[in-house]
Amino acid sequence: MTREAIETLLAQRDVLWRRRDSAGLAKGHAEGGVVESPMFGVIRGRPAIERSYAELFRAFPDSAIDIQGLLVDGDQAVQLFKWHATHSEEMFGLPASGRQFTIQGAQVYKFEAGHIIHERRIYDFTGLLIQIGVLRPRPAKD
Repeated sequence: MTREAIETLLAQRDVLWRRRDSAGLAKGHAEGGVVESPMFGVIRGRPAIERSYAELFRAFPDSAIDIQGLLVDGDQAVQLFKWHATHSEEMFGLPASGRQFTIQGAQVYKFEAGHIIHERRIYDFTGLLIQIGVLRPRPAKD
């Protein structure tokens, strides 16, 4: 894929994210695509990827992502982001906390034939759990 094609695909994904369009986001992945995520583990195949987006938007219905930058090298890209949301519904057996969080991270993409064939999500999952009250930060020792 060209740089322009990658930029266009990722810009379209930004619009779909803002609409919380699970099916639309999943269509950007190859049928046999793979996503690695701190929250969901390794996800294989477009139907499973779509379910993960749907689960994310169900638990965090006000999810907002701000793109912070994009680096493209050949058929790979890294997109930096800041994610804001409220833990409004149960997730992984954890009842809704009603607490808001903000985390930063990166999505590392590999593209083939106009689709994402591999995506690795890198973000502070522990920080998210602390902000929604699942974990308590350990006090610093002198």
